[in-house]
Amino acid sequence: MSSTEFKDYYAILGVNKTAGVDEIKQKFRKLAFKYHPDRNQGEKSAEAKFKEISEAYDVLSDEDKRSQYDRFGQYWQQNTATEYTKTNFDHNNLNTKVGSNGTDFSQYGNFEEFINELLGRFSSPSTNSGTAQNYSSPGTTKNSNYQEFNRVGQSGLANSEASINLTHAEAFRGTTKSLSLGQETIEVRIPAGAKPGSRIRLAEKGKFSPYTQQREDLYLNVQLNPHPFFAFEGDNLVCEVPITPDEAVLGSSISIPTPEGGVNMKVPAGISSGQVLRLRGKGWSSPQGNRTDLLVRIVVATPQKISSQEKEYYEKIRDLRSENPRESLQAVSL
Repeated sequence: MSSTEFKDYYAILGVNKTAGVDEIKQKFRKLAFKYHPDRNQGEKSAEAKFKEISEAYDVLSDEDKRSQYDRFGQYWQQNTATEYTKTNFDHNNLNTKVGSNGTDFSQYGNFEEFINELLGRFSSPSTNSGTAQNYSSPGTTKNSNYQEFNRVGQSGLANSEASINLTHAEAFRGTTKSLSLGQETIEVRIPAGAKPGSRIRLAEKGKFSPYTQQREDLYLNVQLNPHPFFAFEGDNLVCEVPITPDEAVLGSSISIPTPEGGVNMKVPAGISSGQVLRLRGKGWSSPQGNRTDLLVRIVVATPQKISSQEKEYYEKIRDLRSENPRESLQAVSL
Protein backbone atom coordinates (compact mmCIF):
# COMPACT_ATOMS: atom_id res chain seq x y z
CA MET A 1 0.00 0.00 0.00
CA SER A 2 1.34 3.43 -0.88
CA SER A 3 1.65 5.96 1.90
CA THR A 4 -0.82 8.12 -0.04
CA GLU A 5 -3.39 5.32 0.00
CA PHE A 6 -3.91 5.12 3.76
CA LYS A 7 -6.90 3.08 4.87
CA ASP A 8 -8.49 3.29 8.31
CA TYR A 9 -8.73 -0.41 9.10
CA TYR A 10 -10.63 0.25 12.33
CA ALA A 11 -13.30 2.21 10.45
CA ILE A 12 -13.47 -0.47 7.75
CA LEU A 13 -14.31 -3.14 10.35
CA GLY A 14 -16.42 -0.75 12.45
CA VAL A 15 -14.44 -1.14 15.68
CA ASN A 16 -12.68 1.20 18.09
CA LYS A 17 -8.89 1.33 18.37
CA THR A 18 -9.21 -0.30 21.78
CA ALA A 19 -11.12 -3.31 20.37
CA GLY A 20 -9.86 -6.71 21.45
CA VAL A 21 -9.04 -9.64 19.19
CA ASP A 22 -12.38 -11.34 19.81
CA GLU A 23 -14.39 -8.24 18.86
CA ILE A 24 -12.30 -7.73 15.72
CA LYS A 25 -12.81 -11.39 14.77
CA GLN A 26 -16.56 -11.14 15.38
CA LYS A 27 -16.90 -7.98 13.28
CA PHE A 28 -14.86 -9.48 10.46
CA ARG A 29 -16.95 -12.65 10.34
CA LYS A 30 -20.16 -10.66 10.19
CA LEU A 31 -18.92 -8.45 7.36
CA ALA A 32 -17.21 -11.30 5.51
CA PHE A 33 -20.43 -13.31 5.55
CA LYS A 34 -22.33 -10.31 4.16
CA TYR A 35 -19.89 -9.44 1.37
CA HIS A 36 -18.46 -12.87 0.50
CA PRO A 37 -18.23 -13.28 -3.32
CA ASP A 38 -20.18 -16.55 -3.15
CA ARG A 39 -23.17 -14.63 -1.78
CA ASN A 40 -22.77 -11.70 -4.20
CA GLN A 41 -22.12 -13.28 -7.58
CA GLY A 42 -20.99 -10.72 -10.16
CA GLU A 43 -21.12 -7.72 -7.79
CA LYS A 44 -17.79 -5.98 -8.13
CA SER A 45 -18.51 -3.60 -5.25
CA ALA A 46 -19.10 -6.52 -2.87
CA GLU A 47 -15.91 -8.22 -4.08
CA ALA A 48 -13.93 -5.03 -3.48
CA LYS A 49 -15.48 -4.63 -0.03
CA PHE A 50 -14.64 -8.24 0.86
CA LYS A 51 -10.99 -7.69 -0.12
CA GLU A 52 -10.91 -4.48 1.90
CA ILE A 53 -12.25 -6.05 5.10
CA SER A 54 -9.97 -9.06 4.61
CA GLU A 55 -6.99 -6.71 4.34
CA ALA A 56 -8.10 -4.89 7.50
CA TYR A 57 -8.56 -8.13 9.44
CA ASP A 58 -5.18 -9.46 8.30
CA VAL A 59 -3.48 -6.45 9.88
CA LEU A 60 -5.58 -5.90 13.02
CA SER A 61 -5.68 -9.58 13.98
CA ASP A 62 -1.88 -9.80 13.93
CA GLU A 63 -0.27 -8.33 17.04
CA ASP A 64 2.96 -7.24 15.31
CA LYS A 65 1.27 -5.78 12.23
CA ARG A 66 -1.30 -3.95 14.36
CA SER A 67 1.42 -2.47 16.55
CA GLN A 68 3.28 -1.15 13.49
CA TYR A 69 0.03 0.17 11.99
CA ASP A 70 -1.00 1.97 15.19
CA ARG A 71 2.44 3.50 15.57
CA PHE A 72 3.29 4.56 12.03
CA GLY A 73 -0.08 4.89 10.23
CA GLN A 74 0.26 4.87 6.45
CA TYR A 75 4.01 4.28 6.74
CA TRP A 76 3.75 1.09 8.79
CA GLN A 77 4.74 -1.28 5.96
CA GLN A 78 7.79 0.74 5.00
CA ASN A 79 8.83 0.93 8.65
CA THR A 80 8.93 -2.87 8.93
CA ALA A 81 11.83 -2.92 6.48
CA THR A 82 13.33 0.26 7.93
CA GLU A 83 13.58 -1.10 11.49
CA TYR A 84 15.49 -4.12 10.16
CA THR A 85 17.98 -2.21 8.05
CA LYS A 86 18.46 1.15 9.75
CA THR A 87 21.07 -0.14 12.18
CA ASN A 88 23.23 -1.15 9.21
CA PHE A 89 23.22 2.35 7.65
CA ASP A 90 24.97 5.46 8.97
CA HIS A 91 22.42 8.15 8.12
CA ASN A 92 24.72 11.02 9.10
CA ASN A 93 27.90 9.63 7.54
CA LEU A 94 27.43 8.84 3.86
CA ASN A 95 31.09 7.81 3.60
CA THR A 96 30.21 4.51 5.27
CA LYS A 97 31.33 1.87 2.80
CA VAL A 98 30.01 -1.47 3.99
CA GLY A 99 27.31 -2.32 6.55
CA SER A 100 27.40 -5.27 8.92
CA ASN A 101 25.32 -7.31 6.48
CA GLY A 102 27.81 -6.79 3.63
CA THR A 103 25.87 -4.01 1.86
CA ASP A 104 27.90 -1.26 0.18
CA PHE A 105 26.10 1.90 1.33
CA SER A 106 28.44 4.33 -0.39
CA GLN A 107 26.45 3.88 -3.62
CA TYR A 108 23.40 5.61 -2.06
CA GLY A 109 22.96 9.36 -1.71
CA ASN A 110 20.96 9.05 1.50
CA PHE A 111 19.03 6.59 3.66
CA GLU A 112 15.78 7.15 1.72
CA GLU A 113 17.42 6.02 -1.53
CA PHE A 114 18.51 2.81 0.15
CA ILE A 115 14.99 2.16 1.47
CA ASN A 116 13.43 2.99 -1.93
CA GLU A 117 15.59 0.38 -3.62
CA LEU A 118 14.82 -2.13 -0.89
CA LEU A 119 11.06 -1.65 -1.29
CA GLY A 120 10.72 -2.58 -4.97
CA ARG A 121 7.37 -4.16 -5.82
CA PHE A 122 5.55 -6.33 -8.33
CA SER A 123 2.08 -5.33 -9.47
CA SER A 124 -0.54 -8.03 -9.72
CA PRO A 125 -3.94 -8.80 -11.26
CA SER A 126 -6.88 -9.41 -8.96
CA THR A 127 -8.26 -12.11 -11.25
CA ASN A 128 -7.05 -14.75 -13.72
CA SER A 129 -7.88 -12.52 -16.67
CA GLY A 130 -4.26 -11.96 -17.68
CA THR A 131 -4.09 -8.32 -16.61
CA ALA A 132 -0.55 -7.08 -17.18
CA GLN A 133 1.84 -6.74 -14.27
CA ASN A 134 5.29 -5.18 -14.31
CA TYR A 135 8.41 -4.91 -12.24
CA SER A 136 8.07 -1.52 -10.56
CA SER A 137 10.97 0.89 -10.65
CA PRO A 138 12.80 1.55 -7.35
CA GLY A 139 10.85 3.82 -5.07
CA THR A 140 7.33 2.81 -6.16
CA THR A 141 5.03 1.15 -3.65
CA LYS A 142 1.94 -0.31 -5.29
CA ASN A 143 -0.87 -2.08 -3.47
CA SER A 144 -0.28 -5.54 -4.90
CA ASN A 145 -0.68 -9.26 -4.42
CA TYR A 146 2.98 -9.71 -5.33
CA GLN A 147 5.51 -7.97 -3.10
CA GLU A 148 9.11 -8.32 -4.24
CA PHE A 149 12.06 -8.69 -1.93
CA ASN A 150 15.51 -10.31 -2.09
CA ARG A 151 17.22 -12.44 0.52
CA VAL A 152 21.01 -12.81 0.45
CA GLY A 153 22.33 -16.12 1.72
CA GLN A 154 25.79 -16.96 3.02
CA SER A 155 26.96 -17.55 -0.53
CA GLY A 156 26.21 -13.91 -1.38
CA LEU A 157 23.75 -14.91 -4.12
CA ALA A 158 20.25 -13.50 -3.88
CA ASN A 159 17.00 -15.38 -4.43
CA SER A 160 14.07 -13.37 -5.79
CA GLU A 161 10.94 -13.95 -3.75
CA ALA A 162 7.37 -12.70 -3.91
CA SER A 163 4.12 -13.36 -2.08
CA ILE A 164 0.92 -14.35 -3.83
CA ASN A 165 -2.51 -13.98 -2.21
CA LEU A 166 -5.12 -16.65 -2.93
CA THR A 167 -8.65 -17.34 -1.81
CA HIS A 168 -9.26 -20.57 0.05
CA ALA A 169 -11.17 -21.91 -2.96
CA GLU A 170 -8.26 -21.20 -5.33
CA ALA A 171 -5.74 -22.80 -2.99
CA PHE A 172 -7.89 -25.86 -2.24
CA ARG A 173 -8.80 -26.68 -5.86
CA GLY A 174 -5.76 -25.22 -7.61
CA THR A 175 -5.79 -22.40 -10.11
CA THR A 176 -3.78 -20.59 -12.79
CA LYS A 177 -2.57 -17.02 -12.34
CA SER A 178 -1.12 -14.64 -14.93
CA LEU A 179 2.08 -12.94 -13.86
CA SER A 180 3.90 -10.29 -15.87
CA LEU A 181 7.64 -9.90 -15.37
CA GLY A 182 8.74 -6.84 -17.26
CA GLN A 183 7.76 -7.50 -20.87
CA GLU A 184 7.17 -11.20 -20.23
CA THR A 185 3.80 -12.65 -19.18
CA ILE A 186 3.74 -16.16 -17.78
CA GLU A 187 1.02 -18.51 -16.56
CA VAL A 188 1.64 -19.77 -13.03
CA ARG A 189 -0.05 -23.02 -12.09
CA ILE A 190 -0.99 -23.19 -8.40
CA PRO A 191 -1.41 -26.86 -7.45
CA ALA A 192 -4.40 -28.03 -5.44
CA GLY A 193 -3.66 -28.07 -1.73
CA ALA A 194 -1.48 -24.96 -1.51
CA LYS A 195 -1.59 -23.46 1.98
CA PRO A 196 0.10 -20.68 3.97
CA GLY A 197 3.83 -21.32 3.85
CA SER A 198 3.77 -23.21 0.54
CA ARG A 199 6.46 -22.08 -1.92
CA ILE A 200 6.31 -22.31 -5.71
CA ARG A 201 9.58 -22.17 -7.66
CA LEU A 202 9.67 -20.51 -11.06
CA ALA A 203 13.00 -21.42 -12.64
CA GLU A 204 14.96 -18.45 -14.04
CA LYS A 205 12.01 -16.05 -13.74
CA GLY A 206 13.52 -13.73 -11.13
CA LYS A 207 15.79 -10.73 -11.45
CA PHE A 208 19.07 -10.73 -13.35
CA SER A 209 21.94 -11.63 -11.02
CA PRO A 210 25.19 -9.70 -11.44
CA TYR A 211 27.00 -12.59 -9.72
CA THR A 212 25.97 -15.36 -12.13
CA GLN A 213 25.11 -13.17 -15.15
CA GLN A 214 21.82 -15.12 -15.34
CA ARG A 215 18.25 -14.68 -14.16
CA GLU A 216 17.59 -15.99 -10.68
CA ASP A 217 14.81 -18.37 -9.74
CA LEU A 218 11.64 -16.69 -8.48
CA TYR A 219 9.96 -18.18 -5.42
CA LEU A 220 6.27 -17.46 -4.78
CA ASN A 221 5.27 -17.66 -1.11
CA VAL A 222 1.59 -18.55 -0.79
CA GLN A 223 -0.65 -16.47 1.47
CA LEU A 224 -4.38 -17.07 1.93
CA ASN A 225 -6.98 -14.37 2.42
CA PRO A 226 -8.89 -14.80 5.71
CA HIS A 227 -11.99 -16.98 5.51
CA PRO A 228 -15.12 -16.23 7.59
CA PHE A 229 -15.54 -19.88 8.67
CA PHE A 230 -12.43 -22.01 8.10
CA ALA A 231 -8.97 -21.52 9.60
CA PHE A 232 -5.79 -23.61 9.75
CA GLU A 233 -4.58 -25.45 12.82
CA GLY A 234 -1.39 -27.13 11.67
CA ASP A 235 -2.22 -29.13 8.56
CA ASN A 236 -5.87 -29.51 9.58
CA LEU A 237 -8.78 -27.15 9.15
CA VAL A 238 -10.68 -25.89 12.18
CA CYS A 239 -14.09 -24.24 12.49
CA GLU A 240 -16.59 -23.25 15.18
CA VAL A 241 -20.17 -24.52 15.03
CA PRO A 242 -22.94 -23.33 17.39
CA ILE A 243 -25.52 -25.73 18.83
CA THR A 244 -28.53 -25.14 21.06
CA PRO A 245 -28.68 -26.15 24.75
CA ASP A 246 -31.16 -28.95 24.01
CA GLU A 247 -28.85 -30.34 21.29
CA ALA A 248 -25.98 -30.29 23.79
CA VAL A 249 -28.03 -32.13 26.43
CA LEU A 250 -29.83 -34.62 24.22
CA GLY A 251 -27.38 -35.01 21.36
CA SER A 252 -28.20 -34.42 17.71
CA SER A 253 -27.19 -34.87 14.09
CA ILE A 254 -26.24 -31.57 12.44
CA SER A 255 -24.98 -30.46 9.04
CA ILE A 256 -21.37 -29.20 8.94
CA PRO A 257 -19.87 -27.21 6.03
CA THR A 258 -16.68 -28.69 4.58
CA PRO A 259 -14.54 -27.51 1.63
CA GLU A 260 -16.52 -29.88 -0.61
CA GLY A 261 -20.01 -29.32 0.80
CA GLY A 262 -22.07 -30.13 3.87
CA VAL A 263 -21.88 -33.44 5.73
CA ASN A 264 -23.88 -34.75 8.69
CA MET A 265 -22.07 -35.06 12.00
CA LYS A 266 -23.32 -36.74 15.17
CA VAL A 267 -23.17 -34.59 18.29
CA PRO A 268 -23.04 -36.83 21.38
CA ALA A 269 -25.39 -36.17 24.28
CA GLY A 270 -23.84 -34.17 27.11
CA ILE A 271 -21.22 -32.41 25.01
CA SER A 272 -19.60 -29.32 26.52
CA SER A 273 -19.02 -25.95 24.91
CA GLY A 274 -15.46 -25.83 23.53
CA GLN A 275 -15.21 -29.57 22.95
CA VAL A 276 -13.69 -30.51 19.59
CA LEU A 277 -15.06 -33.19 17.29
CA ARG A 278 -12.98 -34.57 14.39
CA LEU A 279 -14.23 -35.24 10.89
CA ARG A 280 -11.52 -37.43 9.39
CA GLY A 281 -10.56 -36.81 5.78
CA LYS A 282 -12.78 -33.71 5.49
CA GLY A 283 -10.08 -31.06 5.89
CA TRP A 284 -7.51 -29.61 3.46
CA SER A 285 -6.31 -31.30 0.31
CA SER A 286 -2.66 -32.04 -0.47
CA PRO A 287 -0.77 -32.14 -3.79
CA GLN A 288 -0.66 -35.94 -3.35
CA GLY A 289 -4.47 -36.09 -3.22
CA ASN A 290 -4.77 -36.87 0.51
CA ARG A 291 -7.10 -35.01 2.86
CA THR A 292 -6.40 -33.80 6.37
CA ASP A 293 -9.06 -33.63 9.10
CA LEU A 294 -11.66 -30.97 9.89
CA LEU A 295 -11.73 -30.09 13.59
CA VAL A 296 -15.15 -28.85 14.68
CA ARG A 297 -15.14 -26.80 17.88
CA ILE A 298 -18.60 -26.89 19.47
CA VAL A 299 -20.03 -23.71 20.98
CA VAL A 300 -23.25 -23.96 22.99
CA ALA A 301 -25.25 -20.90 21.95
CA THR A 302 -27.55 -19.48 24.61
CA PRO A 303 -30.80 -18.27 22.98
CA GLN A 304 -31.26 -14.51 23.26
CA LYS A 305 -34.92 -14.35 22.31
CA ILE A 306 -37.35 -16.98 23.56
CA SER A 307 -41.10 -17.21 23.49
CA SER A 308 -43.21 -17.24 26.65
CA GLN A 309 -43.77 -20.96 26.21
CA GLU A 310 -40.04 -21.63 25.86
CA LYS A 311 -39.42 -19.60 29.00
CA GLU A 312 -42.02 -21.66 30.83
CA TYR A 313 -40.32 -24.92 29.85
CA TYR A 314 -36.88 -23.59 30.82
CA GLU A 315 -38.29 -22.70 34.23
CA LYS A 316 -39.64 -26.23 34.57
CA ILE A 317 -36.24 -27.66 33.64
CA ARG A 318 -34.62 -25.39 36.24
CA ASP A 319 -37.03 -26.61 38.93
CA LEU A 320 -36.49 -30.25 37.96
CA ARG A 321 -32.71 -30.05 37.52
CA SER A 322 -30.89 -32.65 39.61
CA GLU A 323 -27.29 -31.72 38.81
CA ASN A 324 -25.38 -28.74 40.19
CA PRO A 325 -22.31 -28.00 38.00
CA ARG A 326 -20.87 -25.74 40.75
CA GLU A 327 -21.10 -28.26 43.57
CA SER A 328 -17.34 -28.81 43.67
CA LEU A 329 -16.77 -25.07 44.15
CA GLN A 330 -18.28 -25.12 47.64
CA ALA A 331 -15.07 -26.51 49.07
CA VAL A 332 -12.84 -23.92 47.38
CA SER A 333 -11.05 -21.47 49.68
CA LEU A 334 -7.69 -19.76 50.05
